Amino acid sequence: MASPGGKEARFLSKKIIRGFRTNMTLYSLCLVAFVAVTVPFEPLLAAAEGLVAILVILVGRRRNKMAQASVRQYMDRVSGGMDTARSSNMLYAPLPMLVFDVTTGEILWCNDMFMQLTAQKEKIFETAVDTVIPDFTYRWLIDGKREYPEQFRWNDRIYRVFGALSRPEPEGGDQPTLATTYWMDVTESEQMRTTLELTRPLLAILMIDNYEELMKACPENKRSALLAALEEQMNTWAAGTGGLLLGYDRDRYLFLFEEKDYTGFTENKFDVLERVRQVQAGEGVSATLSIGVGRDEDSFEQLFKNASLALEMALSRGGDQAVVKDRVNFEFYGGRSKSTEKRTKVKSRVMANALGELIDDAKQIYVMGHKYADMDSLGAAVGVCCIARKRGKQCQIVIDTENNAAHPILRRLSQQPEYAGCTISGSDAFIKCQPGALLVVVDTNRPESVESEEMLETCNRVAVIDHHRRGSSYIEKMALNYHEPYASSASELVTELMQYLVEPSDVLKCEAEALLAGIVLDTKNFTNRTGGRTFEAAAYLRRVGADTQDVQRMFQGDLQSMIARYAIIRQAELYRDDIAVVALDEECDRVTAAKAADELLTLKGIRASFVLYRKGTGVYMSARSLGEVNVQVILEALGGGGNSTTAGGQAENISVEEARGKLLQAIDHYFES
Repeated sequence: MASPGGKEARFLSKKIIRGFRTNMTLYSLCLVAFVAVTVPFEPLLAAAEGLVAILVILVGRRRNKMAQASVRQYMDRVSGGMDTARSSNMLYAPLPMLVFDVTTGEILWCNDMFMQLTAQKEKIFETAVDTVIPDFTYRWLIDGKREYPEQFRWNDRIYRVFGALSRPEPEGGDQPTLATTYWMDVTESEQMRTTLELTRPLLAILMIDNYEELMKACPENKRSALLAALEEQMNTWAAGTGGLLLGYDRDRYLFLFEEKDYTGFTENKFDVLERVRQVQAGEGVSATLSIGVGRDEDSFEQLFKNASLALEMALSRGGDQAVVKDRVNFEFYGGRSKSTEKRTKVKSRVMANALGELIDDAKQIYVMGHKYADMDSLGAAVGVCCIARKRGKQCQIVIDTENNAAHPILRRLSQQPEYAGCTISGSDAFIKCQPGALLVVVDTNRPESVESEEMLETCNRVAVIDHHRRGSSYIEKMALNYHEPYASSASELVTELMQYLVEPSDVLKCEAEALLAGIVLDTKNFTNRTGGRTFEAAAYLRRVGADTQDVQRMFQGDLQSMIARYAIIRQAELYRDDIAVVALDEECDRVTAAKAADELLTLKGIRASFVLYRKGTGVYMSARSLGEVNVQVILEALGGGGNSTTAGGQAENISVEEARGKLLQAIDHYFES
């Protein structure tokens, strides 16, 4: 049962609302008009009407005063059975208070502190809320919330607004009508918070990532001048920030700056990268810079760790770029230039010895590549199997034998007794996997792209051999990481390892051809991403028995696949004059789409090609380039990956047309940024 005080409050609320909704001014004006019209005809009647008008005006003024007094009485009674002390605390609260009708938006009452916040400094009763407080909405009160959804800015001040509704049960329904709001001024605290955010420290590590190459190309008497020119470019870039830039190694610099300068660096895409490229040593060798930035941490120690991780990420993606690492994500800037070969055979020998030790200690050995394995992925896996067999261990290849793009290699392996029962599905491998097993991942470094994510999570010892540029998602817990983005293929990397671990006579002809096929695939017959080390690896495979003609036959297609490929090419459209884009609103074979993308590059004037096709509820993408356009950076914006000349990706729950629109936006951003 409702308390008597509650009933009185509801009754008083109705009375107040009816009183305030009566517009006495309008009535008075109407009576004056009647008097003016009546005077020429009936002077006595006009006099009587004038007397009535005066009485109405006097009554209206008295009624307004009584209404304001009634509001104060309502404020005393709104809490029902509150005692006098509690009612007084609410009425004379130290916060500005405003009471208004949520149905009409009219202000009913406010305390003196709220009146001081307004610009007019006068009584504001019966005035609309949005007139006194522009842009203020009170839908949040109707929705049952007790605080304004965000901080409210009014008259150059910042407020947190709290409020509640009374429920007096008005006539005609049970919707609440009166709102009581409390205004807390948080301007000073917000200004302090903003100042603290803008002055938060960031730490960056700058590294001249081709230092050795520059020193070799520059005469000894000019090296000091070269380093001075590099430091001048970096100092010019950092000037005006108030930050601290200092060198702590021959090719590394530490830069400490504040958050307020970070936006400028990102808006300019870390233009120091371009500044440094203008510095050249002898023989036209340009300097390149890699930057790792640590951000959004509470200690300098953690900032330095994040900056180191970001720098490692930048180098693993080919260098000549900036990477920012906060608590959660990586952000990438630059990285559009063509990577140059910077690896050494010393590292290959070290990695070979480390892989040999891991194999010797392992109870079980599994190797797997990415989903829908291609010839490079399977070729590299075959090379790992060869290394394991040489060390007296059996290695099984985790692969989907039906859904892959390497059937020619699988058919050749099935004819070899050494590979009897060598392939295994991801689910079977997961069941058979034992503690102490070694998993070697080849041709990918992304956990979501591997053939079996369950196997990756199960195995405690994981080795990664890959040549793709690292993205924001990568395998973290690794016992060995042989990652070289400058290599043409994973097969090339495994071939180099084999030279230190396997005698030429121990390599099967089918293994050598599988590895060579992987190199041929990713280099497009030695036309893309081909360095001196690539030809050395191919020459080694040729010496141990690989037949180039047999390898070429692996790439032969049938007439139907050729017809399907050219049907895709016929639908190609030019974008930005030299980008070929095909958007197929139909399902398509993955290999056919990839070959169509390759074929488009043979056309005159085409620098990059993109083929999009529907697959189930999503869209698959295949991208190719001649090296001038970094298709990996473009598809990264759509969740894809790969390397500068070959990339792919997929997007779920999206139409082909929507995916095409996002692709064109990514292309525009690539060329315009």
